[in-house]
Amino acid sequence: MKFNSIPKLNLSDLLSGNKQSIRLLSEALSDHGFFIIYNHKIDLELFKKSYEISESFFNLDDDLKTQYAFPENAGARGYTPFAKETALGETQPDLKEFWHHGPVINKNFDNRVKKNIQITELEEFNKILDELFHQLNKVGIDLLSSIALSLNLEKDYFCNWVEHGNSLLRLIHYPPVNNVNIHRAREHADINLITLLIGADEPGLEVKHKSGQWIPVTTDFDEIVCNIGDMMQLVTDHKLKSTSHRVIKYKNQEIKSRYSIPFFLHPSPNTILKSIYNNKDKGVLADDFLDERLKAIKLY
Repeated sequence: MKFNSIPKLNLSDLLSGNKQSIRLLSEALSDHGFFIIYNHKIDLELFKKSYEISESFFNLDDDLKTQYAFPENAGARGYTPFAKETALGETQPDLKEFWHHGPVINKNFDNRVKKNIQITELEEFNKILDELFHQLNKVGIDLLSSIALSLNLEKDYFCNWVEHGNSLLRLIHYPPVNNVNIHRAREHADINLITLLIGADEPGLEVKHKSGQWIPVTTDFDEIVCNIGDMMQLVTDHKLKSTSHRVIKYKNQEIKSRYSIPFFLHPSPNTILKSIYNNKDKGVLADDFLDERLKAIKLY
């Protein structure tokens, strides 16, 4: 399998333990950490509604949006203004603003998992995001089972990690940019276990090959782009790759806004992230790992 042909896998085949699908998944995870799934059973109407409500929020006045910003919590929930986040190792901020939405909290969650912010200006906002979070969280947990099988682990190896995880749904708005600065989101890797990106049919997402070449990701609206994050890379001793990626504007693209909705699957804050191969590894607390990275990308 060549890197420039990111595999598209039938989720039903993965969940049934189909050997060919598991093999393709294993190759992708150990080579570059990206794959695409289809037949995920999530209603596309939910995808459409989520993008529509996202655009409606970002069209609100800046003064109103800023009332929903909580920088003291590193933007864990609510609004983060334009040009706030800076990719690890970069000096120029990303050209984006975003919204964070998490799980519906109950007494089983660690108190470090923040409650969601209620938006009153948009009637369906929280309802739609709650449903999208639920659906993507379910698919994410299913994928963790497939990843465990690809590593010759028990199917439910990672399930306890994420059962009450600190997972995150992010609505992103990249405002119109000219052709002088084409980097909407500069080169970065994700912090979490795995990422699921819906509606990634608009050009601009690119994945970095180990040769240094940037490979455009092409997909359809009904497919989900998935990739490994740094936490999963850590616990697999780099067997699974957390690969750098970016979002750019191509010079021949129309100058307009771009919207994106990734879902970041995180473990619960009290999970110890340690090697699945080395029993002597003491590991690191998931909350400490996350906190350090949030400071590094200037969300504190």
